[in-house]
Amino acid sequence: MKELGRVITAMVTPMDEKGEVDYKQAQKLALALLASGSEGLVVVGTTGESPTLRHEEEKKLFAAVKEAVGSKGSVIAGTGSNNTAEALEFTKDAEKIGVDACLLVVPYYNKPTQEGLYLHFKSIAGSTKLPCILYNVPSRTVTNLAAETTVRLSQVPNIIGIKEASGNMEQITKIIKEARPGFLVWSGNDSDTLPMLSLGAYGVISVASHLVGKQINEMIYSHVKGNAAKAAEIHRKLLPIFTGLFIVSNPIPVKYALNQVGFKVGKPRLPLNEPDEKTAAAIMDIVRKTTIDLKV
Repeated sequence: MKELGRVITAMVTPMDEKGEVDYKQAQKLALALLASGSEGLVVVGTTGESPTLRHEEEKKLFAAVKEAVGSKGSVIAGTGSNNTAEALEFTKDAEKIGVDACLLVVPYYNKPTQEGLYLHFKSIAGSTKLPCILYNVPSRTVTNLAAETTVRLSQVPNIIGIKEASGNMEQITKIIKEARPGFLVWSGNDSDTLPMLSLGAYGVISVASHLVGKQINEMIYSHVKGNAAKAAEIHRKLLPIFTGLFIVSNPIPVKYALNQVGFKVGKPRLPLNEPDEKTAAAIMDIVRKTTIDLKV
């Protein structure tokens, strides 16, 4: 399996002035992110506005980013759905395109049981040779993927890890302790990354790495190399941007910040909208106090 990376950016989807996907700008952003600390990219995740992208747009985006990135980093396709059959077919499509892995979100709205979640993810993984990463984000899906279910799913050979955004450190500890050897846990919340690393997590699937990727990379590898003091220092310095990019629903703040620092990614699609004046000012107050790693 290709090394997917400890620092993975959940990439925004650039839009043009008409609100259409800007594939060329997506390629430029992908390369800029890899040049500023990221080792991999999630394309069409939550931050990539998956709910409002059409499947044809998503497949074109997977292909465009993979073409641009080549072997410079990993490309992980967000192919999850609350429709098992749809997620299964979409994952097969992504595999044909040539992505390196897929990200499978917990089904939202229909509130499955834990057994239903187990069967859902096992079915999708069984349909593909791609490495599969589970994505637990109960603040958006309502349903929590229980630690016991994650541990069961870790026995499926090509389910290789989880993006854990529950913020539940007891649950995350149980997964790290009881999952099969080699099962990887990425933080799904920037502010949880260092605490989770201290428990044995592998890395982060990040939003803030759009702006501070090199610094996140340094924080993680400082921890890995045993320099806990340096990692903690960087975490403290970055905490305002970690939290500031979530003062309203992601990806509203990060898209606004990217546009303001000069990397044009357009507006979010409705029902998401640009921040109001007060929120915009709060975002930029934090951004101006932060060293930006992304080259514009």
